[in-house]
Amino acid sequence: MFNLSVYLINKLKTLYMKTLTALKRFSASLLVVFFVASCNSDDDNNVNTPTPQANNIVDLAIATPELSSLVAALQAADGNLDTVLKSNGPFTVLAPTNAAFSAFLSANGFASLSDVPTDVLSQILLNHVISGSVPASALVGQGSGYAKTNATGVGGASMSLFFNTANNDVRFNNVASVSTADISASNGIIHIVDGVIGLPDVVDHALANPGFSNLVAALGAADGGLVAVLQGSGPFTVLAPNNDAFGTFLADNNFSGLGDVPTDVLSQVLLNHVLAGATFSTDLVDAGAGYTTTSATGAGGNPMSLYFNTNDGVKFNGVSTVAAADVVATNGVIHAVDAVIGLPTVVDFALADPTFTTLVAALTRSDLTFDFVGTLSTPNGTAPAPFTVFAPTNDAFGALLTELSLAGLADIPEATLNATLKMHAVAGANVRSTALTDNMTIATLGGNITANVTGGATLTDANGRVSNIIAVDVQASNGVIHAINKVVLPPL
Repeated sequence: MFNLSVYLINKLKTLYMKTLTALKRFSASLLVVFFVASCNSDDDNNVNTPTPQANNIVDLAIATPELSSLVAALQAADGNLDTVLKSNGPFTVLAPTNAAFSAFLSANGFASLSDVPTDVLSQILLNHVISGSVPASALVGQGSGYAKTNATGVGGASMSLFFNTANNDVRFNNVASVSTADISASNGIIHIVDGVIGLPDVVDHALANPGFSNLVAALGAADGGLVAVLQGSGPFTVLAPNNDAFGTFLADNNFSGLGDVPTDVLSQVLLNHVLAGATFSTDLVDAGAGYTTTSATGAGGNPMSLYFNTNDGVKFNGVSTVAAADVVATNGVIHAVDAVIGLPTVVDFALADPTFTTLVAALTRSDLTFDFVGTLSTPNGTAPAPFTVFAPTNDAFGALLTELSLAGLADIPEATLNATLKMHAVAGANVRSTALTDNMTIATLGGNITANVTGGATLTDANGRVSNIIAVDVQASNGVIHAINKVVLPPL
């Protein structure tokens, strides 16, 4: 579900300019097209000596005066790149002109190619190489999206390259446009481009893709210098809401524009989309479901939790689904998402996690006289928040019904259910697992329970029934949740 089909076309049938005017222009959607990369080694020892092909890419570059700087760069870089690009391939090479190299050197404070570290030069050049023959018509047909280059990004993954064919142009990472397309070689295709495509960080990728223009604007408007932070070494995982996602977020929260969102709130919302480390879609799928932490701050100054579930796509906090996965940068990975992930309350986490569906059903039973959902949604800083919630799992409720010889939640009298649910909530305190001690009395909304931690964290109710704490420290904006395997009861 995360790797879209490989679109490789091996034979050119028309010239680029004729194709470009003939094909219907596509909108700049977040379609990801991955071209399988195979030439990504910088190590001379890992490069097999290839058999040169006549009229190969390097031969054509040598024969083209405006590509003399590219030829010199290929010869100077690590990895025998000029030899590799003479082999069978096929390759697609985005070939910067001499003027493009001059601009690159000037912009980066280099007097000449010899001043560029050879390992850096090698990676930059590999960022211009796509495995397979990709004519301009293939790019125009897709409209916009991502390809994999042979450069190495975070975690050793192939670097992503954004292409956009809007405005009668074929543009890469919004820094280089095709000036001459579809020069056919025996081992691939050359597209001459007017800029050197540097190695992008996560901010560069966001800037390059017009689908993230609202995200870029939000990063610039927020407190905390978030743009500079995300240009750091990282690594980061960025869940990047698209423009439509921001539009919905603003409308749902009665903001007419980003300028209406308090900058401190905007900063925390954005930080709730940033995870430390590089987390690829396969990592999430392998885990299935669970919690991680974001860079946002929850109650008590603790890192905010984020729930993910991969049962039906990759979904975060039950509200935001990955639309395009694994956009690889030098310092992290981006996953485009279809909704802004707000700052979750303890209720939001209960709603998001299917482990707590029975708890949610109990909290929302229509005959309850206490407004549990409204109370537990109180924002931090306003009484009675923050909260500590000991959340029984679905299995815990199933065991309770068996224990009480009842068929379902509807059979529990309102007064009993009301009193029982209150035994699981503490008001005015964000009690993390590290704060629990042996024989600790915890005052809940419904009465006292006793915590113990020796041999594993447990809760004991007034009836002597013991519940194990099986998951801890799900941190929300207004409190913290600990999952338990037995429902706590009021005095019977």
